[in-house]
Amino acid sequence: MKRNQIAAVVVLIALLAWGVVDAYVLDKGAGNAATNGANSSVPIGLEKGNLAPDFELRQLGGDKVKLSDFRGKKVIVNLWATWCPPCRAEIPDMQRFYEANKANGVVILGVNLTATETKPEDVEKFVQAYGMTFPVLLDGEKQVSDVYKAISIPTSFIIDSQGVIREKFIGPMSYEWMEKTLGRVQ
Repeated sequence: MKRNQIAAVVVLIALLAWGVVDAYVLDKGAGNAATNGANSSVPIGLEKGNLAPDFELRQLGGDKVKLSDFRGKKVIVNLWATWCPPCRAEIPDMQRFYEANKANGVVILGVNLTATETKPEDVEKFVQAYGMTFPVLLDGEKQVSDVYKAISIPTSFIIDSQGVIREKFIGPMSYEWMEKTLGRVQ
């Protein structure tokens, strides 16, 4: 074999090994980095049927909130930013859905990707302008966006009352979709 061919084979093998490590070892570590605070045989992860990775973030009002605080309720974890047009488009439907369903044990956690905001202080103005009354959590250090792999936003996870992911949705949710989807979730 020529020297160039040997170098190419070595590079391909290295890339393949890196892909395996990235896909298996790092993903597994990211899922386990967030604990669920409960003993369960359900694996922690981001796939349907996995226990949603727990997290703790500061709410816009200042209090800390953990995902696991909402066990027993259906939860929509919605990752969004003020600069995102599809995020802006879904907020009126999310607010209307929240108001119609909060008495029935439905919670929306709006996880603002604060680390991506040009002016993080504008988040509060945005929340007021859109009349958002559901909890808005500030992900200033990319804790949740990294663990939940928010590559495209909005990204939403529908989590059942036991903390298990039942749906993942990328893009703006409509009122009808939320109603239909959460109607199937326990």
